[in-house]
Amino acid sequence: MTTLSRRIAPKAVLLENVPGFASSKFSAYRQELLKSLHSLGFEAGYKVLQAANYGVSQLRPRFVLVALRKEYASYFRWPEHCSAPPTVGELLYDLMVERGWPGADSWRSRANGIAPTLVGGSKKHGGPDLGPTRAKAQWRELGVDGLGIADLPPEPIFPIDGNPRLTTRMAARIQGFPDSWVFHGKKTASYRQIGNAFPPPVARAVGKSIVAALRRLNQKPTAELFSTVLIAEPTGDYKITKKE
Repeated sequence: MTTLSRRIAPKAVLLENVPGFASSKFSAYRQELLKSLHSLGFEAGYKVLQAANYGVSQLRPRFVLVALRKEYASYFRWPEHCSAPPTVGELLYDLMVERGWPGADSWRSRANGIAPTLVGGSKKHGGPDLGPTRAKAQWRELGVDGLGIADLPPEPIFPIDGNPRLTTRMAARIQGFPDSWVFHGKKTASYRQIGNAFPPPVARAVGKSIVAALRRLNQKPTAELFSTVLIAEPTGDYKITKKE
């Protein structure tokens, strides 16, 4: 990334990664990255942003690093949280019912929470599914069969009290993609594109904050641009600490 930043010389840089990248295990690597960006004339900071705080119906924490040229850095603000996202049932009901499945109304009531992190987008997996055993159990609580991805929504003969599988379009909605977004390739290739994606609503929120800084729209610049970050704990929780 620093090589590209040196060659392209952008005004801003955005890096997204798994939340574990904020842990102490990668402290030395992060320090080196921040030093490299500073040597190129950037001020940089990072946070772990929870996708559900930006309208995504999914518990998906992501490490986000923002670097700005020094003349813009003090105008940057991390995006504020928006209203709570819809439940999985509310989000996907129209897709679950579109082929006439009579159990869709009951399923919507069962799927009354937001989704766990979508996984299975890696080539390490033999095919598209909704993750390891723990994730599949969480999906089952939402009335979803996590053992695979369906080609089509459930049809009328599907059991009324059954747990349907998600289609790629349903998974894309959970990730925050609009229905108009086109994915290329067959089911497995499409699901990998979805599973590896940075949720668009989160990317949009951070992008708007970067644009506001570049336009100096925040009238009161602050010297404490990146004053705190979230650090991953071994338990999977996060704590707030001062930046390095």
